Parts: sequence; C-alpha cells; structure tokens
Amino acid sequence: MNLGIQLGMEPGTASARMNHYEKGKHTPDYSTLKAIADELGVPVAYFFCESESSAELICLLDKMSEESKAMLLKQIRSENLDSK
Repeated sequence: MNLGIQLGMEPGTASARMNHYEKGKHTPDYSTLKAIADELGVPVAYFFCESESSAELICLLDKMSEESKAMLLKQIRSENLDSK
C-alpha cells in the first residue's frame, strides 16, 4: 500500500491496486510500471525477467555507462562468434 501511495494512488484504493498487480490479476500500464520501477530503483525490463540472474544482470547493466555497455557487447559478440 505504501508504494501505491508513494506513486500518487488514492489511499483508499492503493492497497487493492497494488495487490492486483502483485497477484497478476491486472497489469499496470507502462507509465504505472515505469513509476513503480523508478520508485524501486530498477529498470522496467526487471519485471520481465524469468530468472533471478537475468534480473540481476539487467540491474547491473542499467547502471553501466553507454561506453561500458558497448565494450561488453563487443566482448560478448566476439565470444559468441568464437564458439560457433
């Protein structure tokens, strides 16, 4: 409920709305999902990860500079080509 209120939801409905999102009864629209992600300090893609390791990678990647991401991509692409 506190998260819902922090996002600007009405106090009377915040708990129910967040509960529906958590249980998968309803899906938040993108702007609500983005607000939740921002409040929790994670990228939106975090919510779509199917494993803990993928979620952790997404969070770590999000914190990297674009230059570091480019270098990592180059390294991963090179390793994938070498393994074929």
